[in-house]
Amino acid sequence: MITGINRVGLLALYMKEVRRFLKVQTQTIWAPAVTTLLFLVIFTVALGRGGREVLGVDFASFVAPGLIVMGMMQNAFANSSFSLLGGKIQGTIIDYLMPPLSPGELMAAIVGAAVTRAVMVGAAVALAMLLWPGVSLGVEHAWAVIWFGLMGAVLLGLIGLATSIWAEKFDHNAAISNFIVAPLSLLSGTFYVIDNLAPAFQAVSRANPFFYVISGFRYGFLGQSDIGAGDTVMVAAVGLALFNAAIALVVFWVLRSGWRLKS
Repeated sequence: MITGINRVGLLALYMKEVRRFLKVQTQTIWAPAVTTLLFLVIFTVALGRGGREVLGVDFASFVAPGLIVMGMMQNAFANSSFSLLGGKIQGTIIDYLMPPLSPGELMAAIVGAAVTRAVMVGAAVALAMLLWPGVSLGVEHAWAVIWFGLMGAVLLGLIGLATSIWAEKFDHNAAISNFIVAPLSLLSGTFYVIDNLAPAFQAVSRANPFFYVISGFRYGFLGQSDIGAGDTVMVAAVGLALFNAAIALVVFWVLRSGWRLKS
């Protein structure tokens, strides 16, 4: 009889999910790094000429942290959103439901694998950024880089898992990715400071949780961000943790109910 946490089962499922994306690492790790580097090239060439500075640093160094964490979040979503959906479509969903794993263990393994992929993508993107002249990735606050990077990956991992539960085909998954995740990522201050926006659009940006992930992550590198510094960043860090906890409770409840999984 298994009591407490099923560590063997949890580790087995986690390793299965990690090995799944590592088998095609050219597509899941290195391709996002190249794509993100192209974003940097396009925007720095189009908008960063003439020594333009944002938040006291050159434009390339301003954009780089946002692109790194944006790549991390999008790939965390891509990984977790495929797990259960792939099982539904391929008829292997029973492999997730039959093992003696609780809903919490199932969620932890899938989200943990998504975070692992996000960290690998983030490292690959950062390495690619170093190849671009003029980009400085000096770290001012390591805790902010680690915390906001992980919180962003966990957030999108949970959203991806919820999408995987809800979706019945790949079109549903693509709809969430294209119409929700991508716009929230691109319109979260990755390429600009929200002070340049009208007050109404600033309020919309501040209601976007991705904005706090990207700004907090940027603060870790530059020591400054759209949300300020010091206590303001700490409040954002705690707020993200509480927001993730709330989403995790919802996803846990849906997993335990078996909605769209056991029917």
